[in-house]
Amino acid sequence: MTNRLAQAQSLYLRKHAENPIDWWNWCDEALEKAKAENKPIFLSIGYSSCHWCTVMEGEAFSDAAIAEYMNAHFVPIKVDREERPDLDSIYMQALQMMVGQGGWPLNIFIAPDDLVPFYGGTYFPVEPRYGRPGFLQILQAIRRYYDTEKQDLLARKAAILEAIQKSAVLPKTQESAEDLLRKGIETNTGVITPHDYGTQFPMIPYAELALRGTRFNYSGRYDIKQVCQERGLDLATGGIYDHVGGGFHRYTVDPTWTVPHFEKMLYDNGQIVEYLANLWSAGVQEPAIERAIALTVQWLKQEMTAPEGYFYAAQDADSFTHPNETEPEEGAFYVWSYSELQQILSPAELAELEQQFTVTPQGNFEGQNVLQRRHSDQLSESLEQALSKLFTVRYGAAPSLNVFPPARNNQEAKTQNWSGRIPIVTDTKMIVAWNSLMISGLARAYGVFKKSEYLEVALKAAHFILNHQHVNGRFHRLNYEGQTSTIAQSEDYALFIKALLDLHQVTQEEDEPTAWRFWLEKAIALQAEFDEYLWSLELGGYYNTASDASRDLIVRERSYADNATPAANGVAIANLVRLALLTEDLSYLDKAEQGLQAFSSIMDSAPQACPSLFSALDWYRNCTLIRSIPKQLESLLGEYLPTSVLTAVIDLPANALALVCQGLSCLPPTSSQTELLEQVWQSQVRGEG
Repeated sequence: MTNRLAQAQSLYLRKHAENPIDWWNWCDEALEKAKAENKPIFLSIGYSSCHWCTVMEGEAFSDAAIAEYMNAHFVPIKVDREERPDLDSIYMQALQMMVGQGGWPLNIFIAPDDLVPFYGGTYFPVEPRYGRPGFLQILQAIRRYYDTEKQDLLARKAAILEAIQKSAVLPKTQESAEDLLRKGIETNTGVITPHDYGTQFPMIPYAELALRGTRFNYSGRYDIKQVCQERGLDLATGGIYDHVGGGFHRYTVDPTWTVPHFEKMLYDNGQIVEYLANLWSAGVQEPAIERAIALTVQWLKQEMTAPEGYFYAAQDADSFTHPNETEPEEGAFYVWSYSELQQILSPAELAELEQQFTVTPQGNFEGQNVLQRRHSDQLSESLEQALSKLFTVRYGAAPSLNVFPPARNNQEAKTQNWSGRIPIVTDTKMIVAWNSLMISGLARAYGVFKKSEYLEVALKAAHFILNHQHVNGRFHRLNYEGQTSTIAQSEDYALFIKALLDLHQVTQEEDEPTAWRFWLEKAIALQAEFDEYLWSLELGGYYNTASDASRDLIVRERSYADNATPAANGVAIANLVRLALLTEDLSYLDKAEQGLQAFSSIMDSAPQACPSLFSALDWYRNCTLIRSIPKQLESLLGEYLPTSVLTAVIDLPANALALVCQGLSCLPPTSSQTELLEQVWQSQVRGEG
């Protein structure tokens, strides 16, 4: 017997369709039902590739006694955080206020009259364990509290709501921009400095800001370039990277970058490709970096690209090893037993694999081997052939295959006749923000490595979004196999505008201006829509949700904190500076200044929370415009010029190679490549903190 989630478009929601719980999605009907029946809302938020979300679905949410009590005493609502990041942000913030930490699944109890939360947690076991009470006991206690402790409930809600609303309004600070930029770079470099404990996440917004700091002559606690190089090589050589099939996993569970949590998220891969390409252009030209980018693009094309050209959202961590299994195993698609390697590879190939990778008979993950490189130099042809054999065993085809079709759910994974291993499940929805991160990564990789396939893949995805995501004059966030869904949020606008500007930068090699002006014109048009619906006239900065799509929110937030993805306001403010340079419309620069002032207090008091805002501040202080002919601009694409924009012109003054403008003032025309680079370099550090 299925519940109403069986009709949902979201893979995450459909995974709960067989639960005995009478789930609703977040909708007016569910909210009205809770209010009319005076039942607390049990709101559960997660995402399809979340391991503990999957565990709770199979345990507590499948338990008959829990479902019976839940259905009688609560209105249970399921939300995919990838569909509604605005809801997730508000209620995650509330949970962190209540218990001091957050995570997914996010399970929170909400009063039906005003949607204010009053209790929450993450994973709840069926029976008491891990120091946590059983879920049925929690439900009973929460309902008893809701019915009998009205005064305490009102006071608790009032305190939580006040704290949430207060956090949405930030004071301004008078600290100088010079001191603030230095503080931001040094603090956030510390965040990604190697440590010998805990998990390791890519944390690319932090790494990107630190890499910007390599331009400045800082003599602080950290060797910034060394820190940035280590981060890049840990990503390119570590177990977080899939050395057989390409693509980066979510994070590693250890400080040595060895054993990953195996899901692959599009947003991580887009950011990492852009960072590694930037790192290469900044002079860290290790062969492992180039290979990691190339193989990730191969993975993207084979496993993560729809026939229409857009990119899928994510791949699960868990997969089945046999069709008769009831539960998938984490990492099964990716790891290798030593005996399996002995069967697949020749003795010479296995010996070379052991020499170059951390492969042992004992393994490094539950008796299995996660491949991690020992060096970052070029792999030999024989070792590449050995890795190709592993690819063939995993996928049942040679690495040259064009497309590996996705398994869209567990049933497809277990019942289709796969030539290799049973694959992981792929969440095939299209998310504009995440596609945009990948488009930007591909555009930057094309600029650095000049591989045409990188640009071709990016252009197809961008054209799909332009052609399909505007409906009734409004930009939309999601697409499910041709069905557009959900009004776009601030991260969709900000990241796609950035992607459009990134494409504009790398398509100016042609002498025909119509083609490359197209991308700038689309960015300008989308920015106008972004400003109309999400800009805060009173506070500055952009709200997470449009003015006409936020009636069901207890507060309109303005996202400034970077998490796995960069915060919308940091990206948006940087976009405004770039648009000001490219269009000579100074109203964009005024908005950028207002945005930075709006978040100045959080930049001063908690710089580790918002590296993208510091990247925007770097843009604002060091913005540089380079005008030259298309062929000359092509030679600049491979340089690391993090606060420069390129504009193609057909005519230049006599004997001039290029014109360089520092913000609102221009330098004398350059007549040589050396003089041009000197001007550009000096311009990019004029606002050194």
